[in-house]
Amino acid sequence: TWRRSPGVGKGQRLRGPMPAKSAPGLCKHALHGGRRGKRSQPAVPGPIRCPLRVKLLSVQFKESAVSIAYKIAALALTSLLSVGVSAADLEIKDPWVRGTVPAQKATGAFMQLNSKSGVTLVGVASPAAKVVELHEMVMDNNVMKMRALPRLEVQAGKTLELKPGSYHVMLIDLNKPLSKGEVVPITLKVEGKDKKVENVEVKAEVRDLTAAAPMDHKHHH
Repeated sequence: TWRRSPGVGKGQRLRGPMPAKSAPGLCKHALHGGRRGKRSQPAVPGPIRCPLRVKLLSVQFKESAVSIAYKIAALALTSLLSVGVSAADLEIKDPWVRGTVPAQKATGAFMQLNSKSGVTLVGVASPAAKVVELHEMVMDNNVMKMRALPRLEVQAGKTLELKPGSYHVMLIDLNKPLSKGEVVPITLKVEGKDKKVENVEVKAEVRDLTAAAPMDHKHHH
């Protein structure tokens, strides 16, 4: 209903009903549904400005994006660990070191090596031992002997397995006994077809002393 405001005379514009107050947290336009026009015309929707809601949505979006990024990083890390280490055209799988007893001063490290174009191992190193060498077990007059190798070729497309009783990395004069569950860092020096040498870092887990134990190592150079 229309009413005449106090002090308004004839011929002056009448004032319509007073707009309702906005509830806390709601936009005025959202409450009324738009701008009011003439009494005989329906309300025309107007722009809704809710900066508080937009800000909250923005914060939620950022938190969601960060959560997704962490999940992707975790998935990538899991995939890397399950496949192995890959660098300098050399893929390394299942690296491990045989555990030792307190008086033991030498042990072996083992792994599987693959290369697409073919590479050559030209050296090895590890902070776990004073001397680290590439070794091979061979039969000589029906006697199994071990000898050091200056180089070890990884042929293209073929798996080279460093395993007990065959090729392996020899850790000599250990700095301390190696217990099951420890991790031994090993550096492989890899020479590519271009004769460039790169270092590939490997983390080898120490397994139980009886795990695929190789024959007793005796140096015959």
